[in-house]
Formats: sequence, C-alpha cells, structure tokens
Amino acid sequence: MKVTKIHLLSAILASSLLVGCASTSSTDDSAADEQARMEAQSAADTAQSAADARARAAEQARNDSEMANLVSVFYFDFDQATLSSSTRGALDAQISVLRNSDGNVRLEGHADERGTREYNMALGERRAKAIADYLTLNGISRARVEAISYGEEQPLSGGSSEMSYSKNRRVELK
Repeated sequence: MKVTKIHLLSAILASSLLVGCASTSSTDDSAADEQARMEAQSAADTAQSAADARARAAEQARNDSEMANLVSVFYFDFDQATLSSSTRGALDAQISVLRNSDGNVRLEGHADERGTREYNMALGERRAKAIADYLTLNGISRARVEAISYGEEQPLSGGSSEMSYSKNRRVELK
C-alpha cells in the first residue's frame, strides 16, 4: 500500500508537471505571437514616420526653391514709404508662398544717408511697416511678421550719387 501511494503521488506530480509544461508552451506561443505583432506594428510605424519625413522634406525643398526665385528686396522712392505696383506684385508672389508655410518673416527697413539719423530710422521703420501691413491685409498673420529699421546704418552702396542712394532705400524680407 505504501508503494501504491508513492506511485500515485508520483503519477499526480508527473501529470501536473506535464500540464504546467503544456500551458507554458501555449503561453510562450501567444507571447511570441504578441511580440511578432508588436514588432510588425513598430516596423510599420517606422516606415510611416520615414515616409512622412520624406514628404515634409520634399515640401520644404519646394518652398525653398520657390523662395529662391522670389524678389526679397523692395526699393522705395526718395523720402517715401508707399508701395509701388511692382513691389505689390512681388509681394503677392511672396504671399502665395508664405501661405503654404508657417515660418516667421523679418522685414528690415533701410534709408539712404540724407536726413538725420533719427529721421532715417523712422523712415526705415515706416517702409518696413508698409510691407508688413500689406502682408497682413493679404492673409499673413501679423504675429508672423517682424518689422525693424536700420535707418542709414547698413547701406548696400557707398557713395553720394542717386544710383547709390536708390540702392539704400529698401526693405529686405528675410
């Protein structure tokens, strides 16, 4: 009888070990399936992220190419801050590109050396604000536009001829 009890306990122990092994195998299979599913999802997410990055890079390159072909320096008549029709046309092209981007715009106003330093600073600011106002009226958020003035401090051309002066009466869009 003692031997039978030992055999019976051994048989029960062996069966429980086999049942435990069987369930572990099933658990291992489902864990392996879950791991494979997660790796496949991760690979798909990585591929989508790479495709999105390529699309953004292509869009940026297209915008950069368009910006490279646009006029970014706008000239003014003596002692004026009004926009000419050619300036408005060039700004319209800038606006169409700016609508497709979210970057900020910096407008740097300049003046020639005639007049006092203070007057030229104010004139450069009026010129930059005239362009800023035009951009804003045509749909570019004012929060994206910064207008500053350098007055006569950063001339493009030295000299005292009308040709030199006309190059210095400008607003640069950056």
